[in-house]
Amino acid sequence: MQVGKKKFTVCLIAAFLAGAVVSGGIAAAGHNGNDRYIKLDELYQTVQDNFYMDTDDQKMIDGACKGLISGLGDPYSAYMTAEEYESFEASTLGEYSGVGITFSEDMSGNYVIIEVQKDSPAERAGFRPGDFLISVDGKTYDDMELMAADIRGEEGTDVEIGYIRDGEEKKIKVTREHIVQHSVEYEMLNDNTGYISINSFIDSTYDDFRDALDDIESQKASGLVLDLRNNGGGLVDSCIKIADEFLDEGVVVYVEDKNGNRQDYRSEKGKTDMEVVVLINENSASASEILAAALHDNGVKLVGQNTFGKGIIQSTTKLDDGSALKLTVMQYFSPDGNAIHEKGVKPDYEVENDDESDEDKQLQKALSMF
Repeated sequence: MQVGKKKFTVCLIAAFLAGAVVSGGIAAAGHNGNDRYIKLDELYQTVQDNFYMDTDDQKMIDGACKGLISGLGDPYSAYMTAEEYESFEASTLGEYSGVGITFSEDMSGNYVIIEVQKDSPAERAGFRPGDFLISVDGKTYDDMELMAADIRGEEGTDVEIGYIRDGEEKKIKVTREHIVQHSVEYEMLNDNTGYISINSFIDSTYDDFRDALDDIESQKASGLVLDLRNNGGGLVDSCIKIADEFLDEGVVVYVEDKNGNRQDYRSEKGKTDMEVVVLINENSASASEILAAALHDNGVKLVGQNTFGKGIIQSTTKLDDGSALKLTVMQYFSPDGNAIHEKGVKPDYEVENDDESDEDKQLQKALSMF
């Protein structure tokens, strides 16, 4: 889950040690001496003196920064160069050049596709949620953000993506396109029941959701199916605003840092009168899990499969040179205090769809509940 800009200052204060100095977007705690940097300096000088070719200082510094964050062993924390950060930031706004896939790292260390955007190069190439990404242009990765940055690129250029499906390795060459994400789709399923699908949480999601909800309510629907399947998450601000449409005044989610400092995200009084059922699956992750858990703790029924289980928050800080640090700073909990990380959210009614069939058993189950 990515913390939105307006929440960022609060999260920094809660996340880093007391007494740290916030400078250039990074919290720098004071310390005596530079002992921790002696080895790094020795390595740098040895390379400068003995490497058989001229070196690029900037590339070496970037590599050292990436290595430092990689040492955390957290796939969601990353150092990004200025170019990588620019690409990352564009994707959170819902408009970028790439192939149209969202992926995350599972508990086994695999890069698994969470969502494939409709009418995207990836969809036309045949990629599916659940495919494991293994390479980009023949290169393998231990840095999720670096892989994502390499999949994105200039419109009209080709990228070869290696993946595994059902134990079989494949490679497909895909041409990058200008991608504009449409995170909300909706329709009336019958005279009484509306349907809203949210596939990610980006800047435009809440406004698009509000328009959809208004339209469905104007058609006098008494029930709503909220589809969060294959939603890999995104900006928490959008998620909280949407949760507020379904909840009265109270806690939507709360977060805690490693020192036990707690921050509540709250909803305000007033909610829709429609009865709601939520669809989830194994590819519902992060912010979508927040929304599902908050509604579930307030009596809304969930249908589908246990969710992905990403219950931690990253804050992203831009450094003075345009590079950035994305760092896991907090864990989040449902209103009733249930942890989600590495556990996920369990549905009330477990229903599995058959990938080889067009029948949507999960949706049918949801409709039978109204």
